[in-house]
Amino acid sequence: MKIGTENRTKLFLAIGLGVIAVIVVGFELFDGSGPPAAANTAQPAAATEPSNRPAGRRVAKTGKSSAVSVPRLDPTLELKLLAETEDSKYAGSGRNIFVSQAEAIPQPKARPNTDNAISHAPPPPPPPPPILLKFFGFASKPGEPKRIFLSQGEDVFIAGEGDIVDRRYRILHIGPASIEVEDVLNNNRQTIPLTQG
Repeated sequence: MKIGTENRTKLFLAIGLGVIAVIVVGFELFDGSGPPAAANTAQPAAATEPSNRPAGRRVAKTGKSSAVSVPRLDPTLELKLLAETEDSKYAGSGRNIFVSQAEAIPQPKARPNTDNAISHAPPPPPPPPPILLKFFGFASKPGEPKRIFLSQGEDVFIAGEGDIVDRRYRILHIGPASIEVEDVLNNNRQTIPLTQG
C-alpha cells in the first residue's frame, strides 16, 4: 500500500509533534534543580532544629556542608526572641511626632512679575469662518415659494427657506433685498445681498 502525499504530510507532522512532546517532558522532569526527594528531607530537619535566627526563615543542614535556606513552617513562638525585643528602648531624635510645630515660611526674595501673567493669557477664540455663498439668481415660478440659486466656487445650489445647502448652511429667510444664512457647524449667521455680481 502506497502512502499518499496527504498521509505522508500528516505522518511527518505527527512525528515532529511527538519529538517536541518528548523534549518538553524531559525538561519538566530533569530541569537541573536536583532530585525532588532532597528538598522533601530538608523540611523536617528545619522544623526540629533550634536556631537563634529571627522567625520566618531557617537554615537547614543536610548531609552536605552547604546550608540551604528553607521557609519556616513551624507556628510556635520563640520566647527568647520576644524577650529580646521587649528589652529594647526607642531612642528617637527627640522630636515629638504628636505635637505640631510651626515652621517658618520663607519669604519671597523679590516681587513676582505680574506682566508675564497678563501676557500669557490665552488668546481669544478665532472668529467663525465667513459664509462664502453668493446669490446667483431666482429659481421660483409665479405662485410657488421663493427659491434661489446660490454658488460657492464652481458649485451651484437651488434652495428655499429652511433648506440646508452644502450640508452646512441653512437658509433662514429670503427677503426682497437679501437672504439670511446660518452656518450650522459654527452657529454663525450672515446676511447675503440679492444682487448678481
